[in-house]
Amino acid sequence: MYEAFYGLASKPFQLSPDPSFYFGSKQHRRAKAYLDYGVLRSDGFIVITGEIGAGKTTLVRGLLDSLNRSNVVIGNIVTTQLDAEDTLRLVGAAFGVRVKDLPKSEVLMALEAFFVSEASRGKRCLLIVDEAQNLTARAVEELRMLSNFQFGNQSLVQTFLVGQPEFRGILQRPEMEQFRQRIAASCHIGPLDEEDTQRYIEHRLKCAGAADRPSFDADAFTALHRASHGIPRRINTLCDRLLLLGFMHENPHLTAADVEEVVQDLSNESASAPAPAVHGSEINGHASEGDLAVDLDLTRLRSRVAQGGGLDGELGALADGLAGLSLDGQDARLQRIEDSLMRLERINQQTLALLQKLVGAMR
Repeated sequence: MYEAFYGLASKPFQLSPDPSFYFGSKQHRRAKAYLDYGVLRSDGFIVITGEIGAGKTTLVRGLLDSLNRSNVVIGNIVTTQLDAEDTLRLVGAAFGVRVKDLPKSEVLMALEAFFVSEASRGKRCLLIVDEAQNLTARAVEELRMLSNFQFGNQSLVQTFLVGQPEFRGILQRPEMEQFRQRIAASCHIGPLDEEDTQRYIEHRLKCAGAADRPSFDADAFTALHRASHGIPRRINTLCDRLLLLGFMHENPHLTAADVEEVVQDLSNESASAPAPAVHGSEINGHASEGDLAVDLDLTRLRSRVAQGGGLDGELGALADGLAGLSLDGQDARLQRIEDSLMRLERINQQTLALLQKLVGAMR
């Protein structure tokens, strides 16, 4: 929406990982060195951890893009709460091995046969496990057992485990001793410092084709670092909204005051959105049917408003859900619904203002 205003060729602060925007901060350069070292070793486990939005996935994707795919076979999985056998099946699926409905023993044999076949062709297998903090202890043990597969003196599969900080705690459990001995390298990606935060923002703008617009006060970078705590994904969220604010005000120069306005807007949006908080109607951590019904109906109401549809049926469903609550519960729910409707009204007003600007620019 704002790319033409700033003379950009693309959006610089998208939330989805994009290796073409990779920024080598001090933390990321260190982590990449571990990854490169692990690839050269061709065996063992490489563990990369970091906060949500720290850039772990972008880092790994950048590494994969740099590999010679002619001699490396890559299996990439994102774990969920699976048991050990399902994890093995997921590994098989990642490498294209048919393991459906096979017992565990045959799954292991099928995987070993595949790894041996690739090794005999001069290829090695690399398994990337994302969201590794969701692995159970038994699933980690099964991955360790896969590392026992050998072809002569060569390990048949190498595994990169990428996860959130809690995965480090899992690895420190006493039962993980054997696994820890197989870790070739381990690295944690922390937040960016203030200097790297500024360089990160400038780097992404340059990648998107920025020249002299937008421009920033020095204090704006300080405010962005303070608000984002140096987490790249949070920086992206703030900067995307910041550029939108500059476009709406037709001002390509951005200040700390603009950052504070964006932070306040995001805070207000978060406060007005229905939160999964514990209510008086919840018992043993579970919401009552009436609570859940109103939550679901509110979600449908938003969807219907966004689509420009009628609201009579949705409001009726909300009324039915409210009837199942106590008086206090009704007051709390009605307040939340009122806040959400006010938020929708503000969004509609902002959208209308943007459309009017676009129409004016086309004349």
